[in-house]
Amino acid sequence: MVEALLYRPGRRRLWFYRVEIAMNLFAEASVIVEWGLSGGQPNRRVSCHGDLRAASHAADRYRKRAIQRGYARV
Repeated sequence: MVEALLYRPGRRRLWFYRVEIAMNLFAEASVIVEWGLSGGQPNRRVSCHGDLRAASHAADRYRKRAIQRGYARV
């Protein structure tokens, strides 16, 4: 399991964006993306990929897009 956790300060609370790569039960690599307000109910998107390389490229695209939107490591 590989994870990147990014934050962006808001007006009153901290926003978070998490990208994780994990293996699922069907021998596929899943990319799990969660985002939302810290302490609240997160939004979640899961995508399955045939191999770890494809999942890594997809996770890197999500991470780069979050950085372009102002998220950063704290």
